[in-house]
Amino acid sequence: MSSERRYPVGAEFTDNGAHFRVWGPAAKKITLVASARSEQVKVVMTPEPDGYHACHLPGLIPGALYQFQIDNDETLYPDPASRYQPFGPHGPSRLENDVHFEWSDARWQGLSNVNNIIYEMHVGTFTQEGTFLAAARELTELAELGITVIELMPVNEFDGNFGWGYDGVALFAPYHAYGTPDDLRHFINRAHAVGIGVILDVVYNHVGASGCYLGKFSHDYLSKRYQSDWGDVFNFDAKNCAPVREFIISNAIYWIKEFHFDGFRLDATQQIFDASDEHIISAIVSAARAAAGSRKLLVIGENEPQHSKLVKPIHEQGYGLDALWNDDFHHSCRVAMTGRTDAYFTDYKGEAQEFIASAKYGFLFQGQWYKWQKQRRGSAALNLPPQAFVHYLQSHDQVANGGRGKRIHQLTHPALLRALTGLLLLAPQTPMLFQGQEFGASSPFIYFADNNKDLVEAVAKGRNEFLHQFLCLATPAMQSYLYRPEDITAFKLCKLNLDERKTNADIYRLHKELLQLRRTDPVLSGLDYSHTDGAAISSSLFVLRLFASTPDSDRLLLVNMGRDQLLSPAPDPLLAPHEQHDWTLYWSSEFPQYGGHGACEISTREDWLMPGMSAALLKPIAISHQNLDEGIKND
Repeated sequence: MSSERRYPVGAEFTDNGAHFRVWGPAAKKITLVASARSEQVKVVMTPEPDGYHACHLPGLIPGALYQFQIDNDETLYPDPASRYQPFGPHGPSRLENDVHFEWSDARWQGLSNVNNIIYEMHVGTFTQEGTFLAAARELTELAELGITVIELMPVNEFDGNFGWGYDGVALFAPYHAYGTPDDLRHFINRAHAVGIGVILDVVYNHVGASGCYLGKFSHDYLSKRYQSDWGDVFNFDAKNCAPVREFIISNAIYWIKEFHFDGFRLDATQQIFDASDEHIISAIVSAARAAAGSRKLLVIGENEPQHSKLVKPIHEQGYGLDALWNDDFHHSCRVAMTGRTDAYFTDYKGEAQEFIASAKYGFLFQGQWYKWQKQRRGSAALNLPPQAFVHYLQSHDQVANGGRGKRIHQLTHPALLRALTGLLLLAPQTPMLFQGQEFGASSPFIYFADNNKDLVEAVAKGRNEFLHQFLCLATPAMQSYLYRPEDITAFKLCKLNLDERKTNADIYRLHKELLQLRRTDPVLSGLDYSHTDGAAISSSLFVLRLFASTPDSDRLLLVNMGRDQLLSPAPDPLLAPHEQHDWTLYWSSEFPQYGGHGACEISTREDWLMPGMSAALLKPIAISHQNLDEGIKND
């Protein structure tokens, strides 16, 4: 490989032109076809060891278009490692200068895995414009809300005019409809300027079905051994897998070094198949952290089977991730808020004990039998810290899986949602908000995908079959109300109306004040935090005690998902105050500024009264010697 190159594959500028390199062992001859000064230039690339082809072309400038011709095939193909596809995945690649952008984030230190607030964002629907630049204009508002991390749903190139991004085919190229590569750099640079890190949702478990030309260059890019639920998977452990592994690892490094991303969310890790001695996930994590240097990265995984190995250190035979999404917490909350227990909610009751277990241990299923799947689920995670789990009430999948894409505030009682929002944002695990959740967005989030005509029916059929696990969605009456994925109306409906921050000011204020409390309180922020314990007072009422490292500084969170409950007596030691202290109300989900009914002290000298469908946070208050003496005399 030329010493001038920064990455194994793709097009890169040199001092006197551009160097091109592609892995194409399936081809005897690969010809570069480029536009230079309004003229078309053809250069037969030089074969290199292990199936690579390379060439240098002088005189090219940024913006030049190029493609590859394979053997005698007259069809021109884009670069598998294209940095930008301005006309979509089927068109020519554009030559980009990756190093000219003027960054202003030299002092940015990256993201530690402490007290983060994650915000999941789909660029195409976050604003009406649906671009990186439009999203960048909202970053100051998100920072003032209290967001510390933006998790971008996939932004790599995919086929069609709209979609979720999980069917990407050009993994190095930002999706052209969102803007240019420099527009994405501007977004991240601006985020760092206001104190927000940005992690990228990457899909290394499969490739999209339309616009993927990897197989034209090599028959070994994709696996013949494994099959995923969504499409062809990468070959990480069979014949000629070394260049494939290098391709994917280089992709991760590319996002970190050239775009200053602060880490990743790895999609569906259970479907990243690899029997190598070093699993590709470990290799990706190690390489990305090395590329970041002193800058700290945050790497999160989605893993439906809940394998705790992913968040164990690499030197302990783990994969080195920082955290995993916790579906268990979401499912318990969903059942508590809607009462629905069909499909993959079968194994959840939405009762107090589940929330205590989630707060203490993260996953509810760590090896027990799981009725819905008729097998054991999960592995031991009892010793993992709270920040190893990402908790949420909504995500792109879970909102869309409701069929009509309704938000959770449209499916439950407002008071109950306020209470569980308090639990989400005050408990020790890392909370995540899905775009618009913070102001009760009226826009739905539906599964949308602008597939070509050859895939339209297959994708619609697959989505329909998936939703049939929910019996109510399988009925003909409900089916007539569901949008087809390729319907552009569904995509347009999902665009947020950011003016609802004002019209739904009470919900927005709830989230903003909770995040401020979490950020500034020493116990809630983790600065003075030891551990959490909990007790189920009833099936709907529970208490979490967040123990502080400093004496007499604990926090007490009570959540009541049912009717008013009077505790008289209250024989649980977690309710007992510190010596010479009592509890006083610190925060309530029923504060009137949130649309609540008003809040008063929960604890009196004789009993406790916990209002229905509410959450309350208590803190210690010292009792004066006079009041203490009077209490002793009265006793």
